Amino acid sequence: MPKSDIKYMRMAIEKAREGVLKGQTPFGAVIVRSGRATPGKERVLACEHNKVWKDCDITAHAEITAIRKACKELNTVDLSGSILYTTCEPCPMCLGAIHWAGISRVVFGCRIRDAKKLGFSELTVSARRLSSLGGSPVKVVAGILRGECLEVMKLWQRLGGRPY
Repeated sequence: MPKSDIKYMRMAIEKAREGVLKGQTPFGAVIVRSGRATPGKERVLACEHNKVWKDCDITAHAEITAIRKACKELNTVDLSGSILYTTCEPCPMCLGAIHWAGISRVVFGCRIRDAKKLGFSELTVSARRLSSLGGSPVKVVAGILRGECLEVMKLWQRLGGRPY
């Protein structure tokens, strides 16, 4: 596992924790792109948490809010060559957006079934399976720092969080 996967997943975890402490659900996402001008130099394009309750927008998942911010940062809808780190496996809506944005790789911690156990109304189609069924080139990497991601979910639960 590359050190950068640990670094950026921890960033997503901290953003999810920040969101939980603001009354949001326990999800965080980071989008990173290697510098084209300076190969090997990574640039964080977006680091966001879920904002469903804040924005009263059921589509404001961490991955979607990060994609929106990264697109605005680059002034394009093409995020080719980027990697998205997320504390939980992307739902079908988020995986669709990841695919359409051209994100090359998605790395996640918890699984959809972990969120479902907490009461989230998840469609239980794994990101890897959905990517394969749809013929998407997005590479899916599962289970990175899953225990740390679960701790944020447990914090949310202890604080009386409510799923949507």
